[in-house]
Amino acid sequence: MREITLFVEDHAHYEFLKALIERLAREDGLEITLDWRNVHRGHGAVIQELRQFLRDFVRGRGGYPDLIVIATDANCKGLAERVNEIRAVTGATAAHVICAVPDPHIERWLLVDSAAFKTVLGRGCAPPDHKCEKARYKRLLIEAIRQAGITPSLGGIEFAADIVAAMDLARAGQLDPSLQRFLDEMNTVFRGWQS
Repeated sequence: MREITLFVEDHAHYEFLKALIERLAREDGLEITLDWRNVHRGHGAVIQELRQFLRDFVRGRGGYPDLIVIATDANCKGLAERVNEIRAVTGATAAHVICAVPDPHIERWLLVDSAAFKTVLGRGCAPPDHKCEKARYKRLLIEAIRQAGITPSLGGIEFAADIVAAMDLARAGQLDPSLQRFLDEMNTVFRGWQS
């Protein structure tokens, strides 16, 4: 059993990454356990809690998990800058760390595979463009669900697990480089665990 500790900035990251990582592990025949940290309060809280977590290990409070995943939206900063911010905190650690940085927001990852969206909600969605605008992708997700004749009770995040299960990950990765980056890194780790 492999242990993965995840630092996520909100419930949307939690729902999407839980479904995706469990799917990837299942497809690779791996048994994993997920240890969640910080599922609210945004990017700053993720970084603060990550620093404390790593400090505790330096002070000898247990061993590192097999993998640490840090998930935070790129927002308007961009993928490279967010990854650099995370690496500045994790650079000296011996732990294996992967960054899950949706560019610009996690809701875009839910909208990128229109066929999966249609499978789950009965109607496809327009492929999202790539613009940095606060709350834009949350709004697009809600609008796409409403156009399917459904009123989302949690902003659409309640459908994350079903959308991830229906996704063609190869196609979704081609449509979103930040998703492809995360998939490539997870697949590399999981393949290493298989051997």
